[in-house]
This record gives sequence, C-alpha cells and structure tokens, in this order.
Amino acid sequence: MKFRDYQQSIINIGSSRLSDRGLIYLSMEVRTGKTLTSLGIAQKIGAGSVLFITKKKAIYSIENDYGLLSPDFKLEVINYESLHKRTMSKPDLVICDEAHSMGAFPKPSKRAKDVKGILAAMDSPLLILMSGTPTPESFSQIYHQVYCHPDSPFNQYKNFYKFAAHYVNIAQRRIGGNVVNDYSNGLMEKIMGVMKPYMISYTQKQAGFTSEIEEDVLYVDMKPSTHKLCERLEANLVVEGKEEVILADTSVKLMMKLHQIYSGTVKFESGNSMVLDRSKAEFIRWKFKEDKIAIFYKFTAELEALKEEFGDDLTTDIDEFDNTDKNIALQIVSGREGISLRKAKYIVYYNIDFSATSYWQSRDRMTTKNRRFNKVYWIFSRGGIEKKIYKAVQGKKNYTITHFKKDYK
Repeated sequence: MKFRDYQQSIINIGSSRLSDRGLIYLSMEVRTGKTLTSLGIAQKIGAGSVLFITKKKAIYSIENDYGLLSPDFKLEVINYESLHKRTMSKPDLVICDEAHSMGAFPKPSKRAKDVKGILAAMDSPLLILMSGTPTPESFSQIYHQVYCHPDSPFNQYKNFYKFAAHYVNIAQRRIGGNVVNDYSNGLMEKIMGVMKPYMISYTQKQAGFTSEIEEDVLYVDMKPSTHKLCERLEANLVVEGKEEVILADTSVKLMMKLHQIYSGTVKFESGNSMVLDRSKAEFIRWKFKEDKIAIFYKFTAELEALKEEFGDDLTTDIDEFDNTDKNIALQIVSGREGISLRKAKYIVYYNIDFSATSYWQSRDRMTTKNRRFNKVYWIFSRGGIEKKIYKAVQGKKNYTITHFKKDYK
C-alpha cells in the first residue's frame, strides 16, 4: 500500500518529533487515517514491538490496517479494559487511540493510571496519543492524557490541582447543599500553547474530503400505554407493578426513565430491564427493509427490541457486518469512535445520547474520502424527550439536568 501525501508528511514530522520528545499527539479528524499514519511512524522509527490500545470494537479494523501495511514490527492490539491481559510487558512504542477517553479530571481515570504504569516499566518510553477530538468538553482534559509519560509537557505539576492553579479558571458552583470547585474552564491559549510542539493536527477539509451529511428526523407513534406510563411517572414519580417498581424520586432519575420509556424500554429499580413497546424497532425494520443499515441504540434493552424484530438479519460484530448482508446494531458510546461503517447505506438512530461528543462523532462513521453523501436518520417518538436532546447536542452542548428541568418545569 502507499500512504497519501499528507500521511507521509505527518509520518516524517511525527517520527522526528517522537524521537526528540518521546511523546506526540496526532489530532487528526475521523477518516483521515490516524491508524495507518501511526503505524507508519512506528515503521519509520524502527520499532520492534508496538502495543496499540483502543476500544474493543475498533480492534478488527486496526488489525486489518496492520495486515494491509505488513510492517516488520510485532503488534498487539488490545482494549483499555483488558490491559491486564496484554502479552507485551515492555513494548518499544505505545499507541493510545481515542486518547481523550483518558482525560477525566480532577482525579485520573483507571485508563490513565494503567497507561502510566505501562510507560513507567519501559526504559525509554515512546508514546503516540491519537484523537479526532482531543478536548471534546474541556481543555482541562489534556492533563491526564499526557501525564502518563515521564516527559509530559506538564510534568512539573505533580497532580491536576497544581496544574489547574496555573492553567484553569477555577470557579465554584453549588451541587445540592454543597459548594464545589469547577475545573472545566481550562485556559485554551495557555494549555494549547504548551502542547503545540507535541500536536500534529489534520482536518478532513485539508485531506480533500467533500462529503456531506444530511440528517432527517422521523417520528413514530408509540403505543398509548407508553405515553400513559410517562404521564403517571411525571405525576407521581413512582409506578408500582405486581413485581417491579419504576422509581423517579430525583430529577436525574425522572430524566433517565422518561428517556427510556419514550423509546419503549425501562430499567426497573431492581436492575431488571424490559421491552415495553417495540414500535420503533418495527418502524425501522419496515422503513429500511431494502437497505443495509447501521443502527445506534442507547439503552441495553433497546438492543433486545431490535433483536426481537430483526432476528438473524442483525449482528453486533463489525467483521460480520462488513462481510455479510446483515445490519449492525451498536451502542452509541462504544460505537461512536474508531470504527468505519462505510458498508452501511444509512445510519439510523434508535435513540439519542445526552452527549454532544456522541452526536458529532457517531454520525460521521460512514465518511470516506470518496463518499460524497451520507444520510443519517433519527427515529424519535412523537411527543417524546428526544427532540429536546437533539436540539441541545446539535448546538454542541450536552443535555443536562438543567436543560431537563427547564423543559419539564
């Protein structure tokens, strides 16, 4: 295979900076070829062994890219949750895909701690971080992505709090009866000014992508019993059945329960889940019966509704989806990053996530350099909560309890 011109340029620049600094961050937008570019850098620097850490659903496509490139180095691809099972204890290079998932603050996430432990055992650690959205919610997210490397650009700050004293406009906000510090307002110019020597950015526009994403919202009439259940829950904050209880005694619980029920499922107080109304699944099956589609769902019970409706025509495995006529169902958060749905004619959303990051990343999964047009369908229940969430995430804002209280006051 042959790298595109811009990929080869990034490989040349990246390998030089990685050798000098031990750490680089590939901030390349989706479908511009982050994986192949990172493997090209590994090849360029002469790595003998590479540990590639990613999300579980992305493993298949990364191994395909490795086979396509056929480099000399050994590769182990593993998901963040399975790092304790890895066979490479001291690889020459570590690549962290979707690195923004390590960006929790003020305390480091388990992912960030695990990667830090791996690098600490290496003699001269080399690290490539990759993400199309390095700081999707706050510039404060950068600290714990890079702190795992001993030569982090912020290594003079022993923890996030010391970093925040210099790089965050710390505010206070009230949660319940308590006043807590809000560290989300990271100072962009100061933080990214320090990160600039480590960052290599590239956009779809620079890569020559001209594809367009068109969205269409379709409304489904849910069963009258579904709307009656929502009305009862709003009025009483609890619905008791013979064996199960739906409890919504806080605003957060009410928001979650209405979100579930309006799309036809519910999780009871016991932890059990149930499909109440398959209207959405039936509509999707009928509407797209002639098409190969990728379906995004939010709640686990929604997958059960889809399986009941589609039967053997549905898979959750990307390899099977790519090589058969089956449709695929993916949970929004786990499927929004690191995979390609180029074989789908349409992306269809059974439900919508509260996260703006989920909205912007998942809808772009079909994009390729040669695909000029992508169509995305949102399936909303008539009179449900989804339309309000959609309005918020389109404006690049997470749908929060503040939005919910305003919508349902």
